[in-house]
Amino acid sequence: MKRPVAGLAEIVLWVRDMNAAMHFYRDLFGLEVISPQELPIRFLRAGDGMDGVPEMIVLVTHPDSTSTFPREKSKRVLHHLAFRIEAEEYESLQDTFRAQGLEVRSGIHPVLKGVRTFYVDDPDGNEVECITHDPDHSDATKTGYEPAVRKSGGPTD
Repeated sequence: MKRPVAGLAEIVLWVRDMNAAMHFYRDLFGLEVISPQELPIRFLRAGDGMDGVPEMIVLVTHPDSTSTFPREKSKRVLHHLAFRIEAEEYESLQDTFRAQGLEVRSGIHPVLKGVRTFYVDDPDGNEVECITHDPDHSDATKTGYEPAVRKSGGPTD
C-alpha cells in the first residue's frame, strides 16, 4: 500500500489569550501570519511545506472563557509539539526565551541520533520542543536512528 500521508499540514491549538499566543508563536518563533487580519483564527506558517500547502500552526480562541486548561502535563490532551530549528539559530532562540523569563528545559531525543533538543511552554501550557540536526555538537544525542539529511539541512523521509 502506498503511504497516503505526504507530511504534516497544520496543528490547531486552543488559546485563551490570542495576543499572548501571537507573541509566543509570531514574535518569539518568527512564524509568519498568513491569514487575513479580519479572520479571528490565526494561521501561522511554520515551514514551506509542499505542493502549495504550507506547514502551519493555527491558533483558535477557546469559546468557553470560563474554563481553564490543565497545566499538569498528565492531564493535557496534547503531550507536546515540535519545531525543527536551523542549527545556527538554536542557541539564539534559547536566549530569546530566557530573556522573556521563560523556563528552557534541555532534553535528549529518545530516537534520533545527532540532534539537540530543548523545550519551552507556550502561554497556555503547551510544551513546545525545539529540535535541530547538529551531529557535531557535544550535546547532540549519541545513540539512535540517524536521519538522512538534505542539502538544505532538513531531514528527509
